[in-house]
Amino acid sequence: MSFLLEIRVRPNASRNKVGGSVGSPQRLIVAVQAPAVDGKANAAVIKELASAFGVRARDFTIVYGELGRDKRILVDGDEHVLQEKLNELIGDPTLL
Repeated sequence: MSFLLEIRVRPNASRNKVGGSVGSPQRLIVAVQAPAVDGKANAAVIKELASAFGVRARDFTIVYGELGRDKRILVDGDEHVLQEKLNELIGDPTLL
């Protein structure tokens, strides 16, 4: 089963963090220390998301926004478990 995830990337952050939300519709915030150069930020984003959602990095595919801050990512896994974890992460106000 697949799950579509909307995120906003903050490259060059002081630390890696997944949590909080921005915009309408809500997008999960993913802050990474990596710069937005040569795909480094995208690789860091996938790594952080895999850790936050507890799934393998290879289960994530960027389907839109490879070169932008706003991305759509397809995640392979149990939709209910992923939605529950997303709700938990969006509720984290530390990045707002």
